[in-house]
Amino acid sequence: MEYEIAGDPMSALRWTRKSTEKIAKELGSLNIQVSPNTVGKLLKEMGFSLRVNHKKLPTSSVSPKERNEQFIYITGQRERFFYTGDMVVSVDTKKRELVGCFKNQGQAWSRQPILVKDHDFRSQAEGIAIPYGIYYVLANRGSVFIGTSYDTPNFATDCLVRWYVEEGQKRYPNATELLILADSGGSNGSRSRIWKHGLQTKLCNPFGLTLTVCHYPLGTSKWNPIEHRLFSEISKNWAGRPLDSYETVLNYIQTTTTKSGLEVRAYLHETEYKKGVKITNEQMNALALKPHTIQHKQNYTLRPQQIQVLDQCEDNCQRTRNGDSNSLFTQNRELIFA
Repeated sequence: MEYEIAGDPMSALRWTRKSTEKIAKELGSLNIQVSPNTVGKLLKEMGFSLRVNHKKLPTSSVSPKERNEQFIYITGQRERFFYTGDMVVSVDTKKRELVGCFKNQGQAWSRQPILVKDHDFRSQAEGIAIPYGIYYVLANRGSVFIGTSYDTPNFATDCLVRWYVEEGQKRYPNATELLILADSGGSNGSRSRIWKHGLQTKLCNPFGLTLTVCHYPLGTSKWNPIEHRLFSEISKNWAGRPLDSYETVLNYIQTTTTKSGLEVRAYLHETEYKKGVKITNEQMNALALKPHTIQHKQNYTLRPQQIQVLDQCEDNCQRTRNGDSNSLFTQNRELIFA
């Protein structure tokens, strides 16, 4: 056992890479006849035990200090929006599901087990369900859009637009700002150009909304409110039930409730999306995007470009009062007429 031992030098925990059968065979070669069960008992007496892998080593490049700073900043942004009565939503994409008579993890009460197909082949599915969720933190209300194509940034921004038209605009008719809490990766990732471009052109400009986006650090998605307040409850509700049709998926989502009064609406979103869409540098430079001073890659604000034009005109007017009048008057005229 000398070269097969591993363990924690700071504690009495030890384990071995050899099985009890292999150890019994090794002992047999030394004329020591012993059964594998006896080997197991002896190993326990010696302080060995069966161990599993523990996911405890950090993989994120974000330091604990930076991560803590981002959490404190997000908390401050949430409190500010709560105080002003503006909208705060948490967004994310739930795990993709095969729609058909396939096994669904979990258990459910029934007299007989539900029979499902013995293999989960994509070719035998009715389709796929990509749930994109939007959770309104203050109202404890969620909307889930079931995509049938790909989980792309355009899909994410289209769901936000549809949510605002169906729910947000009616619930907050006087709101002019929206705080979006999102993960750092996926279709609404902090590096995605298409995500930012879609927010500007599809939601910010047409509705005159000022959008503030805060991304949770890498590896901390479980702290995103939508994960433990909406998605986990949906998983509990359809646990052990095969998602055999899109109607079944929508019904399970819409009937998800909690003791705290959670309400959920579900919509089927059948738009087809393409992968590999690119946003040019010129398109990015045209956005009215302002990074925040704290972790500027994770926190930024998008303002309606009409407001940006007026602000630029105001800056030019200030410079006009300081002297350079002719050229700046021409710039203001071009901006206004544009």
